[in-house]
Amino acid sequence: MEELGLKMSTLMTQVSQETFGTIQTLNGIQSVQKFTLTNLNGVKVQFITYGAALTNFIVPDKKGHLQDVVLGFDDMNGYLTSQNPYFGCTVGRVANRIANGRFLLDEVEYKLSINNGDNHLHGGNIGFDKCIWQAYVHQDGRVTFTHSSPHMEENYPGHLFTQVTYTLTDSNELIMNFNALTDLPTPVNLTNHSYFNLAGHDAGSQQLYNHQVQFCANQYTPTNSKNIPTGELVNVDDTVFDFRSETRLGDVIHKVPGGGYDHNFVVSESSAKFDNTLPLAAKFWHPESGRQLEIFTDQPGFQVYTGNAFPTDGSLVGKNGTVYSTHGGLAVEPQNFPNAINQPNFPDSVLRPGSNYRRTIVYKFSIQ
Repeated sequence: MEELGLKMSTLMTQVSQETFGTIQTLNGIQSVQKFTLTNLNGVKVQFITYGAALTNFIVPDKKGHLQDVVLGFDDMNGYLTSQNPYFGCTVGRVANRIANGRFLLDEVEYKLSINNGDNHLHGGNIGFDKCIWQAYVHQDGRVTFTHSSPHMEENYPGHLFTQVTYTLTDSNELIMNFNALTDLPTPVNLTNHSYFNLAGHDAGSQQLYNHQVQFCANQYTPTNSKNIPTGELVNVDDTVFDFRSETRLGDVIHKVPGGGYDHNFVVSESSAKFDNTLPLAAKFWHPESGRQLEIFTDQPGFQVYTGNAFPTDGSLVGKNGTVYSTHGGLAVEPQNFPNAINQPNFPDSVLRPGSNYRRTIVYKFSIQ
C-alpha cells in the first residue's frame, strides 16, 4: 500500500468479525467468517472467507440514504449453489477463459478442466472462488485474505501463494491489492468479480439501463463464437463498444450481439489517476441516486459483463429474497486479456519464480 502513498496510520476504519456459516470440506466442517469494515462516513463493506468474496457494499445516495449496491446472497447456501455467477469473489488462478482448457508453457502442454462450453473459466471447477481463505485483520483496519494453491491444482503447474488485501478509506474508496508468488512458472490473472447496481442491488435491469457509463478504452478484443478473443485489438469507433463519452447503458445494450456485454476492453492512457499512479479504467453514474463509481487499475484490460446469462425463471434468489434476472447487475473486472496465455501478442500472463505478481484495483464512490 505504501506504493500508493497512503498513510495507513491515519485510517479510522472499524472492523468486526462474525461467523457467516459453515461448509463441508475434505477436512471436515469448516467455519466461514464474515468481516465488516466501516469508515467514518458510515460506509460499510463486507467480505467472507469463502472465495475472499465481497458480499455487501453499503454507500449513501445524494440524500444520504445508505443502500447496498452489490449483488449477492444472505447465507452460504446461496454462495454454494451452482447458479452462483461468481458474486463478489476473488477469481483465480486465471480469471476469464482459456481456450479449450489448454496452454503450452516452456514446451510443456497443460490440460485444465473444462467448465464453460469448450473452455476453462475462472480457475476451473474448484477455483479460488470456491476455497476458504485465511484472514488477518491489521491494526489499521485493513483485512488480508491468503490462499495457498498446491502444484497441479486444477492442473496448473506450481505452488501458488496468493493474498488480497482490502482497505476501506474515509474517502469511500475500496483499495484491493493482489499479490502472488510461485515456485514454478504458471499463468496468473486475479480480479474481483462484483456485480454493481448503483440504484441498489435489488433495483433490477430497468435501473441498470439508466446508468451513464464511460470507459477509458479506445480498443476492445473481439471474440469468436466461443467467446475467445481472436487476437485482434479493434478500435471502438462507431461501434456499440464506444463508451469514451458518457452513454446511457440502456441505449446500447440491446444492440450487442449475444444479448449484452461480455467483452474485454483495453485500458487507454488517462489523465485521471488515483493517487497519481493508477489510471482510471471505467466510470458509471446513476442519475436518480447520484451515486458514481470510478474504477482505477494497473491491469491492461477489464472485462465487462452485464449478467446476460442470469436465469429468467426466477430461480436466482439473492439478498432479502431479491430475484436477480438478466441485466440485473454490471460487472467490471480489471484483469489481463482473456486467453492471454495462448495469445503471444497479448500481455504476458506467466508468473515465474523470483517475481512477485502485484496488481491493484480501486473502487471509488462519490456523489454527482
